Amino acid sequence: MQMARKGSSIRLSSSRISSLLLSMFATFASLYVAGRLWQESQTRVHLIKELDRVTGQGKSAISVDDTLKIIACREQKKTLAALEMELSAARQEGFIPKTPKHTDGTETKKRPLVVIGIMTTLGNKKKRDAVRQAWMGTGASLKKIETEKGVIARFVIGRSANKGDSLDRSIDTENSQTDDFIILDDVVEAPEEASKKVKLFFAYAADRWDAQFYAKANDNIYVNMDALGSTLAAHLENPRAYIGCMKSGEVFSEPNHKWYEPEWWKFGDKKAYFRHAYGEMYVITHALARFVSINRDILHSYAHDDVSTGSWFVGLDVKHVDEGKFCCSAWSSEAICAGV
Repeated sequence: MQMARKGSSIRLSSSRISSLLLSMFATFASLYVAGRLWQESQTRVHLIKELDRVTGQGKSAISVDDTLKIIACREQKKTLAALEMELSAARQEGFIPKTPKHTDGTETKKRPLVVIGIMTTLGNKKKRDAVRQAWMGTGASLKKIETEKGVIARFVIGRSANKGDSLDRSIDTENSQTDDFIILDDVVEAPEEASKKVKLFFAYAADRWDAQFYAKANDNIYVNMDALGSTLAAHLENPRAYIGCMKSGEVFSEPNHKWYEPEWWKFGDKKAYFRHAYGEMYVITHALARFVSINRDILHSYAHDDVSTGSWFVGLDVKHVDEGKFCCSAWSSEAICAGV
C-alpha cells in the first residue's frame, strides 16, 4: 500500500515538473515571438518615417509597399504633366494669332510672318537685281517690308567648288553691299546639291528666325507680297501645313532625261511620285521647319528639291494644302508668284 502511494507521488511530481517546463518554454517562445514582432514593427515605423521625410508627408497609415507605389505614381504624374506642357507648346508651334503685349500695354516685337529663301546661283547677279527691283527691295525698302509686312527675304547660295575663288569673292562683295544673303558654307553650288541647299536653308532659317512660315522660292519669279500675306493668314491655325501647287507625276529612269531620278527604283513598279509641291515656290509652317532642322542629318535627299521636301513629310501628320496661287503660271492680282 505504501509502495503504491509512493509511486503515485513520484508520477504526480514528474507531471508537475513537465508542466512547469512546458509553461516556461511557452513563455520564452512567446517572449521571443513578441520581441521579433516588436523589432519588425519598429523597423517598419522607421522606414515609414524615412519615406514620409523624403516625400514631405507628415503622416502615413499605409504599408511601405503601398507608399512606394504612391511615390512611383507621383513621379509618373509629374512626367505626364511635363509631357502635356510640351504637347501644348508643340500645338502652338507655327502661329501666334495676335501680337503679344507687355504688362504696360505696349506691343512686343512683332513675330515675322514668313522667311523667304530665294534660291540663287553663282553668276546670277542679273536675276538677283531683277528680283530686288521687282518685289524684294534693298536697303531701307527691304527693312520696311520686314517691319510692316513681316516678310523676311534673303537670297540663298552655297560656295564655289573651289572655295575662295573669284566667284566666292564676288558673292562676298555683293553681300557686303546689299546684306541680303544667306551663305551656306557647307553647300557646293551644283545642281546635285539643290535638295541639300533647300534643307539647310529651312534649318538655318528656323534656327535664326522665329517666323510663322518659311518659304522656298526660285530667283526667276515675282512674288506678290499682299497675296502671299493674305493666303498665309488663312492657315495660321494649322501648325503643320505644307502649302503649294501640289502635283505628282512620272519618275524618269532615263539618265539623259532632264528630270532624271537616279533612285527611280524606290518609287515602285509604276514609277510615280507621291504628292508634293511644285518647286518654283512652296511654304511650310514653323513646326515643319523645326522638324527639318532637328533631323537635317538623317533626312534623305533626292535629285529634285521639291520631291525631297515632299518626302520629308510622308508619314507625318501634315496637312497638304493644294493652293493654285503658288503655281506661278500667268500673272494676276490674286496670284502669289509668276515668272520675272
